[in-house]
Amino acid sequence: MTSENTIDNSKYFIKDEPYYLPTGNEVEIFNTALAENIPVLLKGPTGCGKTRFMEYMSWYTKRPLITVSCHDDLTTADLVGRYLIQNDTTVWQDGPLTTAVRNGCICYLDEIVEARKDTTVVIHPLCDDRRILPIEKLGQLIQAPPDFCLTMSYNPGYQSAVKDLKPSTRQRFISIDFSYPAADVEAKIVNQEASLDMAACERLVKLAEMTRNLVGNGLDEGASTRLLVHTAKLINRGFEPKMACRCGIADVLTDDPETVTLLHEMIETLF
Repeated sequence: MTSENTIDNSKYFIKDEPYYLPTGNEVEIFNTALAENIPVLLKGPTGCGKTRFMEYMSWYTKRPLITVSCHDDLTTADLVGRYLIQNDTTVWQDGPLTTAVRNGCICYLDEIVEARKDTTVVIHPLCDDRRILPIEKLGQLIQAPPDFCLTMSYNPGYQSAVKDLKPSTRQRFISIDFSYPAADVEAKIVNQEASLDMAACERLVKLAEMTRNLVGNGLDEGASTRLLVHTAKLINRGFEPKMACRCGIADVLTDDPETVTLLHEMIETLF
């Protein structure tokens, strides 16, 4: 039996500065959490900048970032590691969480509530004063180095009794709340990401605000900043703005005919 645990940390570094505009004191809070070895929970709607924030903080702090996109089939072995058969030899292969712990990386568990509940229990010893990761199959307890940081994100708008974080998990973290930026800031972001003229970006943001006012009244969620950037790129490529908004925003948000018609009317009004 052999083990493959060493990694090339360079591939986990964010080399170029990601574009990110702080909307509050989230950078200072995260830096303090890093200094005090406190895990961080990012809460906010889809496409509001949680992942971009993590990429920015990885670049800003010069720490490698390992991201795990959580899903219903994510098991403890997917996070921690498993034995593999290679060339008639049993080889232990670290999972992304173990890799992050061994190498002092930031581990970002994106949309953590999508993972199976028995999976999240494995992170508990990492999120208190012990800062250890038990690997039962190896009979090891790995001590997390000072540079290791565990961060998770989720969308509170999709929570239910079935998909929610246990209090025993939540209370191991500090929380940073994310929401969509103020209109002027969001327009700057869209302008920067898509190189579309500012006037058009401001109209897109206005449309997004109108869709967000429909949450609970025909829409589960309003247009995200991400959708605005996608739509702006379509317009910048020569698509007629109304058509781009229909394809990039209205028809993405819902399939309900009445709500789609209402969104199309909003687009006609603004563009």
